[in-house]
Amino acid sequence: MKRNSLFVMLLVVFTLVLAACAPAATPEPTAEPEPTALPEPTAMPEPELADIVDTAVADGRFTTLVAAVQAAGLVDALKGEGPFTVFAPTDDAFAALPEGTVEE
Repeated sequence: MKRNSLFVMLLVVFTLVLAACAPAATPEPTAEPEPTALPEPTAMPEPELADIVDTAVADGRFTTLVAAVQAAGLVDALKGEGPFTVFAPTDDAFAALPEGTVEE
């Protein structure tokens, strides 16, 4: 009788372990979600392209460079048709140079 009780007890434990490991039921979706409508793109006006000299003057951080461009007589050239690429140091970069370098 003890053997039958032990067998029944093991069977109950085994059944509980299997029940605990069974995957949970996944609920079925009731309806397809509505797609989110994207806003209509608005036409942006084309930005007006300024020349290099006007851009440097308007920025305010390139006064030393603008003065150098003017002293070298390059204003008309840089206002002309490009394309131009300018790597422009700011006034802070010029200020970091040794005394008298810019004037030279």
